[in-house]
Amino acid sequence: MNASNTMNVFTINPADTMKASNTMKPSKGLVAGFWIFTALFCLEMLFTAYYELLVLPQAAQAFTRLGFPAASFRVELSWAKVAGVAALLVPMVPARGVIYVIKEWAYAGFAINLVSALIAHLSIHDRPAALVPSATTSVLWGLSYFFWRRLQTRLSEATDCS
Repeated sequence: MNASNTMNVFTINPADTMKASNTMKPSKGLVAGFWIFTALFCLEMLFTAYYELLVLPQAAQAFTRLGFPAASFRVELSWAKVAGVAALLVPMVPARGVIYVIKEWAYAGFAINLVSALIAHLSIHDRPAALVPSATTSVLWGLSYFFWRRLQTRLSEATDCS
C-alpha cells in the first residue's frame, strides 16, 4: 500500500455525511410515545374543563372547598385548559416559531395549574386519595413534555443539517 491509498481509507467525504444527517428523522417509537401521552393528557384536561364548565353545582362546591372563588375563576380556568389543549394538538413544526412558543406556554400553564391543584389539596389537608387525579395528570404532563422536547430536538437537528 502506498501513502495515497492509506490516506483514502481515513478520509471522510462531506457529501456522505450530509446524506446521512438529512435522513435523520425521529423514531416511530418517539412519535408514538409523544402522541399517546399527549392524547391521554389532553383527554384528562378536557374532562376536567368539561366538569368545571358543565357540572356546575359540584364543581362550584369543589372550588369553594379548595379556597378558590367559585364563579369566574372556574370558568376562566376551564377555557384556558381548552385553549391549552388546542395549542398542544396543533401539528408539530420543526422550526422554533410562533407555534413552538405557544406550545411552550401551554405546557407552562398546565404545569402551574397542576402544581396549584396539588398545593390546594395539600393546604386543606385533603385525604391522600384526592391527590391521585392531579398527581396522575402531572405524570402524563411530564411524559408528554419530555417526548415533545425530544421530538423538537430531533427535528431541529434534522433541519439544521439540511
